[in-house]
Amino acid sequence: MIVLEMKAIAQQYQQNAIDEAIKTVQFIRNKALRLWMDASQEDKIDKYALNKYCAVLAKEYIFAKELNSTARQASAERAWAAISRFYDNCKKKVKGKKGYPKFQKNNRSVEYKQSGWKLSDDKKKITFTDKKGIGTIKLKGTRDLNFYPIDQIKRVRLVRRADGYYVQFCINLDIREYRKPLEPTKHCTGIDVGLKYFYADSDGKTVEIPQFYRKAEKALNRLNRRKSKKFVRGQKHSSNYKKARKRYALKHLRVSRQRKGFAQEKALRVIQSNDLVAYEDRRPSLNLIQAGKRRCIPHLNVKAMVKNQRLAKSINDAAWSTFREWLEYFGVKYGKATVAVPPHNTSQNCSNCGEKVKKSLSTRTHICPHCGYVEDRDINAAINILKRGLSTVGHTESKAWGDLPSGLVGEILLGDGESVN
Repeated sequence: MIVLEMKAIAQQYQQNAIDEAIKTVQFIRNKALRLWMDASQEDKIDKYALNKYCAVLAKEYIFAKELNSTARQASAERAWAAISRFYDNCKKKVKGKKGYPKFQKNNRSVEYKQSGWKLSDDKKKITFTDKKGIGTIKLKGTRDLNFYPIDQIKRVRLVRRADGYYVQFCINLDIREYRKPLEPTKHCTGIDVGLKYFYADSDGKTVEIPQFYRKAEKALNRLNRRKSKKFVRGQKHSSNYKKARKRYALKHLRVSRQRKGFAQEKALRVIQSNDLVAYEDRRPSLNLIQAGKRRCIPHLNVKAMVKNQRLAKSINDAAWSTFREWLEYFGVKYGKATVAVPPHNTSQNCSNCGEKVKKSLSTRTHICPHCGYVEDRDINAAINILKRGLSTVGHTESKAWGDLPSGLVGEILLGDGESVN
């Protein structure tokens, strides 16, 4: 599956109708979650029970009945996705918080399945046929929907962002059938991400971190101060506060898009210039599993690393996870091998002789006392990653087989509205 995104050119009354539909989605999700919370042990609350509950809400509330039935079901499925994730974490005995489902306060999207909408003949307009009053919306974008059959569009999603509204189309197809053939490069590389460089490869090449957030931090703080000055607790938000909040959100959106675009560009270049790309995995090391210690090495465990207050801002600005997800996506799209290897001791072992050379994080140069090999710490790690990758056949726990990056894998679009386009 892929997600194509186009800008929605909507009038003010249509924007108000979209906002009302988004509020209804949030209401249905929260009501479904409340039903699960209040249920006794004898009551069986599953995905199908929540879908049936949508019909009950439609009879009880007029504004819920105005929303398309498939959109109501998609809202209940969002609640069930949070519940099932909580159950999975409990079964796996995840340490710390298990992710108990919470009520949603700031929903930004409404999702339709294969009904409730209709594309025009030229596929440059979309009409929403439910009773929310959204009507016909013009679509603006570079992607041509005429290239895809209507029956392949499984979901349509309206997303609200700081700069307007967008329409996303979840299309069921194999991206490998639509790729442009690439000539084999007969070259392999290993990649080590870090905070000194965005990544260093086994050939000795390094890419600097652009630090989009760090560069925009001064302007963001200034806009945030202006927004805070116009906020009055206990009173209705003024128009000046809403304008200041929008300017602040637009700046954050720009930084987010810059970071994502940079990760896409670098991932595509790496895939196009190599036949095999090896990188570090977040899975438990095989040696630790054999020793009976099932825990993740915190080398690329981004969720755990951002808890470090001194490094959290730099780690988030580096966008390691986004870079990996696009590496895997482009690897599947262009038929290139992407291999995730265990990260244990990739920075400690010498890439020349294989001996272990202990070093702290502050030591940025690898100096082997056994063979005298001297190299940058990240490049030495990249060479070790490549060696492990060459000994691995095929993809190792790749998340790219769903053909969707950043949490958009599957038919329920649960991400933050990011798209392949």
